[in-house]
Amino acid sequence: MGGVTIPLPRGADPGAPRLADIAAQAEVSEATVSRVLNGKVGVATATRHKVLAALDILGYERPVRLRRRSAGLVGLVIPELVNPIFPAFAQVIEQALAGHGYTPVLCTQTPGGATEDELVEQLEARGVTGIVFLSGLHADLASDPSRYNRLAARGVPFVLINGFNESISAPFVSPDDRVAASIAVRHLVELGHERIGLAIGPTRYVPSRRKAEGFTAALHEYLGLPQGEAERLIQRTLFTVEGGQAAALALLDEGVTGIVCASDPMALGAIRAVRQRGLEVPGDVSVVGFDDSPLIAFTDPPLTTVRQPVRAMATAAVGALLEAVGGNPVQRTEFVFQPELVVRASTAQVPRSGRPGA
Repeated sequence: MGGVTIPLPRGADPGAPRLADIAAQAEVSEATVSRVLNGKVGVATATRHKVLAALDILGYERPVRLRRRSAGLVGLVIPELVNPIFPAFAQVIEQALAGHGYTPVLCTQTPGGATEDELVEQLEARGVTGIVFLSGLHADLASDPSRYNRLAARGVPFVLINGFNESISAPFVSPDDRVAASIAVRHLVELGHERIGLAIGPTRYVPSRRKAEGFTAALHEYLGLPQGEAERLIQRTLFTVEGGQAAALALLDEGVTGIVCASDPMALGAIRAVRQRGLEVPGDVSVVGFDDSPLIAFTDPPLTTVRQPVRAMATAAVGALLEAVGGNPVQRTEFVFQPELVVRASTAQVPRSGRPGA
């Protein structure tokens, strides 16, 4: 099975059976690995990608003949990297783009750094093939949506994730935020909670607005609360641990026994607030997050959360973008994906007293 010499990864054992390692990692035969490394025909594209991924994971350099030219640059504009859901999206998007031969260019906004408009200018200057926007200004109803229509007029294909805006003619990919809030409320109601609060971001953000709508509708459906009373159980804050903590403290003053949060970091802040009051999660107060961010299953306690279908959404976004890049008509609409409740240890039956600390 000669033909290609595989450079050893740094620190690797020179006597290691390299083809066997790659084959085991890729879950294919050694013969298939050999065919890929020697550039032979007759290997499915998906299988070839698995072998190349195995090379990367094991730390081997790809043979020169396998280093293909990029089909083009694609910009990925995200608001920040602190919230782990954004790197999770970025990783799947970058993998999907790489699988089609495109090179992703990650652009992250930071306080005091480049704005979204400035990042777009830089990407256009580099001749990007298209742009993926994740939770950008399109999700902020207080921003000017015409910037995206001007981008389209300049012939730059793009797709928008999280935050539908009917004033923008482009494909959108979103989770069903109303359903996300509703299934979180239903879960807590089924556990006996009757006083449930919501910690979300400012109203001007589309996901926050939709979650609030789903929350108030669910409280009315499951507990019979009128909209005015449900609104008093909503705290609008920042999408951070500190924001979640501040919102939870205010909600605890309202006597809630369950708190639904618009992000996992906010939920961690809510747990901190509960403990600050000398209470326990979930013994006194149940907390539900949103996103199912990486590592969130290993918090203390492991967090019950509403899982955002990251892989499906990211793959759909890349697919829509590449259709536009290929000159094929793309439906200018919103593709909505269903979230999923993941029950862990931060939610439990309501305390017998019905009020925390009572």
